[in-house]
Amino acid sequence: MLAALGFAHRHGIVHRDIKPHNVVVDADGRLKVTDFGIARSGASQMTEVGSIIGTAQYLSPEQARGSPVDQRSDVYSVGIVLYEMLTGTVPFTGDTPLEIAMKHLSEVPVPPSELRDDVPADLDLVVLRALAKDPEDRYQTAEEMNADLARIQRGLGVSSETTDAATAVLAGAGISGAPTIIAPRPTQVAPSQPPPPTTPAGYYGYEGPPRRSRSIWPWVLVLLLLIGAGFAAWFAYGKIRDELNANKPVAVPYVVGLKKAQAVKKITDKDLKVKTVPGFSEVYPAGTVMSQSIDGGEKTDKGNTVRLTVSNGRPKTTIPDVVGKAQSDAVAALTAAHLKVSVFHVYSSASPDTVTGQNPPGDSRVFWNTKVRINVSQGVKQIEIPNVVGQPYASARSALLGAGLNATETLVDSNQPADTVVSQSPGAGTRVGSGTTVTLSVSRGSTATTPVPDVTNQDEPTAKAILTGSGFKVKTMKQPVTDPGEQGIVVSQQPGGGTSAPAGSTVTIFVGDYTGTTTAVP
Repeated sequence: MLAALGFAHRHGIVHRDIKPHNVVVDADGRLKVTDFGIARSGASQMTEVGSIIGTAQYLSPEQARGSPVDQRSDVYSVGIVLYEMLTGTVPFTGDTPLEIAMKHLSEVPVPPSELRDDVPADLDLVVLRALAKDPEDRYQTAEEMNADLARIQRGLGVSSETTDAATAVLAGAGISGAPTIIAPRPTQVAPSQPPPPTTPAGYYGYEGPPRRSRSIWPWVLVLLLLIGAGFAAWFAYGKIRDELNANKPVAVPYVVGLKKAQAVKKITDKDLKVKTVPGFSEVYPAGTVMSQSIDGGEKTDKGNTVRLTVSNGRPKTTIPDVVGKAQSDAVAALTAAHLKVSVFHVYSSASPDTVTGQNPPGDSRVFWNTKVRINVSQGVKQIEIPNVVGQPYASARSALLGAGLNATETLVDSNQPADTVVSQSPGAGTRVGSGTTVTLSVSRGSTATTPVPDVTNQDEPTAKAILTGSGFKVKTMKQPVTDPGEQGIVVSQQPGGGTSAPAGSTVTIFVGDYTGTTTAVP
């Protein structure tokens, strides 16, 4: 609850209606402060003088008076809630809201430990300080109260300022702004004056000589002297009081989490000096105080300096270039740069345990704790060579490429059908690195030869029919001729007619191509 209010106060919002009904716990067990319906931005006054806003049992004295309120009013209400949590009852009750409000202004609360024996004395002190009538005697921020509760939880006890403030509350001190109640004057009946004595008729008495009236000036002089002495005493008392106050230690405000300007003002208002130094923080936004040299609540002499570390936001770092380094060296370098590391092992031609890549790349500027991925070589991937003997070369090559290998062809004489793989190297079942080349020996076909027919001086269609009929393939090439009679006629062939060649091999024929001009004979 104090953490939530501290957040609201740092953003200038005062709740003004803190009570158990406005504090809820969600399904995950997290506490939330709700109903900011009468909250105001910063210090504000009630809309009507004398009106009571909020629930009477949880009002602060300044709310009851209709005075301006700030975050310390919420601290008072939290003190009421804590009192009720410890004892089961609120400290001030009455038949009407006005009666309860008057008790907030004038009555000293009964310490919780007097109602419950199991309440520790330190919690008494926290509650009583929070319920101080004068806001200056309370916790100045929700964080300051939270810090005291954290000290109690750690067994360290409360701050000395809390002890002094709680003691003052029990002694009836710290009650400022309470209404002055004027007792009604009793009715006084003036005694009846006896009538003046009557002078008997006919009597002429001697009244004597007239009296001289006494002078009042001596009394005026005495009164003036007394007034002058009073003024002198008052002036001397003021001088002594000022000197005593000037030498009296002051409590350092708790300013962690506040904006720099707010923190500086709170400290200088206590007649203390401020020195600010920059720092980086993963928690506190830029421009807010992340630590103070003297803890909030501790007392120090006026004029002393409080050093505030002001956040510059999240720190940045430069990513080192670790490509080519060993994994252990790379991780150490990245960790030293306040970075997180994610390692991925990959197959690579680089030496095992060597960093082959990183993301983000080296020399990038990033925030602390950014995750950097590094790829670490685990060597070349080992692949078992499949058996492709007996397959056509195209199928064998496709199988090897699919396995992450390469293939090369060597033609050999074999009685196997042409284009058939007759052997492979390395052999099937051998484990090799990814990308290794496998040499395939491929049959040229049967070694038996067939006589090549002589098709010279035949026209092109006839020559093709003769050769294909003998089991050969035919390739046609044009050859320029000067004799128009050789147009479309085979003028030569390769291999030549009468020679022998393997069955199924190719015979190239050269067909005449006449491009000259023919002259007609008359």
